[in-house]
Amino acid sequence: MKFFFLFITLLVSLFGFAQNEQLAQYYYEKGDFEKAKIGFEELLQNTPQNTQYFLRTIDCYQQLQQFDVAEKAIQQRLDKYKQGTLLVELGYNFQLQKKEAKANSYYDQALERIKKNPMEVYGISTSFERKVLLEYALKAYQTAIAIEPNDNFNFQIGLLYGQLGNTEMMIGTFLDDAYKNPQNAIRIQNQFVRYLADDGDANFNEMLRKALILRTQKNQDIFWNRYLSWFYVQQKEFEKAFVQEKAIYKRNPESLNSIVNLAQLAIEEDNQEAAQEILVFVLQNTKDLELLIQANSYLMEMRIEKATEKDLPTINTDLSNLLREYEISPFTLSLQLIQAHFVAFNLKKPEEAKAIVKKALELRLNEYDAAKAKMELGDIFLYEEKFNQALLYYSQIELDLKNDVLAHEATLKAAKTSYFKTDFDWALKQFKELKAANTQLIANDALEYFLLINDNTAADSTQTALKQFAKGDYLLYQNRNQEAIAQFQSILKSFKGQEIEAVTLLRLGQVYEKLGDFTLALSQYQSIIDHHAEGIYSDEALFFSAEIYNKELKEPEKAKPLYEKIIFNHQDSIYFVEARKKFRQLRGDTNL
Repeated sequence: MKFFFLFITLLVSLFGFAQNEQLAQYYYEKGDFEKAKIGFEELLQNTPQNTQYFLRTIDCYQQLQQFDVAEKAIQQRLDKYKQGTLLVELGYNFQLQKKEAKANSYYDQALERIKKNPMEVYGISTSFERKVLLEYALKAYQTAIAIEPNDNFNFQIGLLYGQLGNTEMMIGTFLDDAYKNPQNAIRIQNQFVRYLADDGDANFNEMLRKALILRTQKNQDIFWNRYLSWFYVQQKEFEKAFVQEKAIYKRNPESLNSIVNLAQLAIEEDNQEAAQEILVFVLQNTKDLELLIQANSYLMEMRIEKATEKDLPTINTDLSNLLREYEISPFTLSLQLIQAHFVAFNLKKPEEAKAIVKKALELRLNEYDAAKAKMELGDIFLYEEKFNQALLYYSQIELDLKNDVLAHEATLKAAKTSYFKTDFDWALKQFKELKAANTQLIANDALEYFLLINDNTAADSTQTALKQFAKGDYLLYQNRNQEAIAQFQSILKSFKGQEIEAVTLLRLGQVYEKLGDFTLALSQYQSIIDHHAEGIYSDEALFFSAEIYNKELKEPEKAKPLYEKIIFNHQDSIYFVEARKKFRQLRGDTNL
């Protein structure tokens, strides 16, 4: 019982102590420094060794301009604990009183402590940084390195140069550290990405590019080619990245995987010319079956995406020839599934397509490949309007690969199936859950459909317009583009001025853009900009229009004001960062 009461007493004491800390912190954050001071003084009295409580107490004294009390407390602690960081605190206390000479004297004493004991650099430099005394923090690291040259503070020094606005020194320091310590390379690249995406220094991209090119020219180590390739990928200049990757391959022809990955990135960014050039290079330089299949799969998918009706027979023949050459096996699954999708959605022969997939499922596939085959089978059943069979296959994938990206994709397709069936309540529930998906593309797609259903249900409880719209989307899914166009045009006539109008114009614009009719696409987007400027689709209409003028019509002067409108009027848009970058490029802020 004695131990029990002791335990209860300690528990109550700890609880009361935690409450006191929360209360002191509350007053501190609120700016009531008189009450916060009393709280932290009491906490410090109970635990005098606690540095955090001490610093909070000193800060309260300083906020209340009780500089003499602060000086006395810091000096007493310095006499007792002999910590170099307290010299920084003393100096800062004088700096707040505008006594610069005395402040600098204590700062210099702190630097002298590092000369005697370089290990003190960690605490002292951190104290300087906390007080935003960045020049002194830099001197602290430089002083330590002068005493112990083997110590590596390049990353911290690089960060300080960046904070001080010395971009050139920051880049140089970071690159030197990346080369000497390759384990830091990714961490440094992450820092560079922050600056590459930042609007603060328009010259940063050019400075980094020049620094990397200079190192590539002076040093033949492929490390710098890789780094330069990485830089060009950040700029989405895949052709230039490919030049570096070829240089790496010529000196180290062990693997083409990084080049294939580069092609994949180019495809994702819709730079098919670069992707094709890269993939042809892969085919010419490898006998590795896996890479051959991968490269041919990407090339076929690009051909199919851009194919016209007259291209279909040739593509069908080429797919058959590839599968004849490389044979039906688990290795060629990607080509088999491409063929199945092409036969169903382009040649309109779903039965033949299902036979191809079922034959693939008879192979000895691993769980992941089997799931991809089932996904294609589900897609074909959905194409045939056999919604329940499609849902069955999507559900199997969700169960087989829980929490995998492929499972999330299957969930999204199941939600879209419910949407196509006009089972909007169930679809809305699934889209709502998928908004939080780890994969950004899935989350964005789910959000788009969630808003579509939610907004149009609120505007029309009978969901009449939404049902018509879902039918148009389903026709698009079936690759029946002209019928989809007719459906959306019918919606515009029947529901003019209603909630559904803006998103219908957006869909029509996207279909016309896909078909290469940019004039008609622009006219749909312009209707959104003119008549639905306050709606949720105006940023998309602006961005898609700008992209057409910039990429397709090569009229950058028309694209520029559209990007600019996104920057100033749609800061919360998912297209904001890309629009800002494109606008700066067109305006000539950077020399990329």
